[in-house]
Amino acid sequence: MAVYLCVRVKRPVIRRAALVRVAELVLDAVGEQQSELSIELVGDRRMRRLNRLYRKKDRTTDVLAFPMREALAPHAAGLTTNMLGDVVISVPQARRQAIEAGRQLDEEIVSLLVHGLLHLCGYDHERSEKEAARMHRRERQLLRAIGSAPRLVIHRTVKTERRP
Repeated sequence: MAVYLCVRVKRPVIRRAALVRVAELVLDAVGEQQSELSIELVGDRRMRRLNRLYRKKDRTTDVLAFPMREALAPHAAGLTTNMLGDVVISVPQARRQAIEAGRQLDEEIVSLLVHGLLHLCGYDHERSEKEAARMHRRERQLLRAIGSAPRLVIHRTVKTERRP
């Protein structure tokens, strides 16, 4: 399995290896050990642009998923790919949601990664209430299987000198 990570935000600093490891755990847990996954961490402006372009919604969102297999199916008779797709996460939106929910940004990013990955696997909470409940149950199962979120975010503090 291969996970490709592109971080397009400068702050906060993301521990890339830890995020890739979480993605590998989730891929393993959903039975996609042979799959490849692309993850992109972006700011609100890029996320809003993607949401407007692909979903016709002119606002930022927390996570978008772009399934590769689904996109190839009608055009590529007989062709297969190991690329499951792309998960794009807005770090500023994740931060706002984490604060609102009273949890750490690390946990929110892992939760959004799981949510996006399930979309790549065919889950769609917008299809029906029954499907939303099914997806939510699977998210909880996967988050329990992963355990506590590893430290993904490096919080750097600026030291200031005290003047006497």
